[in-house]
Amino acid sequence: MQLKITSFFLLICFYASAQNDDMVRKSRPEPSFWDKVYLGGNLGLQFGTVTFIEVSPLLGYHITEKISAGVGVTYQYYQIKDRTTDFQTNVYGGKVFGRYMFNDYLFGHVEYEFLNLEAFDFYPQRRRVDVESLLAGGGYMQRVGMNSGIFAMILYNFTETNYTPYPNPIIRMGINIGL
Repeated sequence: MQLKITSFFLLICFYASAQNDDMVRKSRPEPSFWDKVYLGGNLGLQFGTVTFIEVSPLLGYHITEKISAGVGVTYQYYQIKDRTTDFQTNVYGGKVFGRYMFNDYLFGHVEYEFLNLEAFDFYPQRRRVDVESLLAGGGYMQRVGMNSGIFAMILYNFTETNYTPYPNPIIRMGINIGL
């Protein structure tokens, strides 16, 4: 008998909690356009014999609570300077991406990236080439507030070529800041 009373009490508590969650969702105002926009990106720095600087800002939009999409630009400066080599180059381009949040922390990511960089087919001659990449993978987001977070992700380039500037897998870390 005591088990039945306890079960009945727990059932009422769960039902009341669910009703309360529904009321909170219904009373919450619809987010504005700017509430769904976020800024973010990556910043990479390495100094020494090999110098590497990357700045890759992005602009995203939450289409739904779980789906977001956006665009970004990429600039990379690369220099090797030692006793025998003095080389420097610039890489630049853009990307479009989509993300799906499986839960509050884990997400899937797909991205199309277009980069322009120097190719060294016949050293020392240089020529610029366009490199297209289709990247996909997943990551982890540590929330910092309602619309901001720090993320780490692992991507795989499904269209890797001789000119692709980074090998598989690609590891990225960055930040998103909600407006």
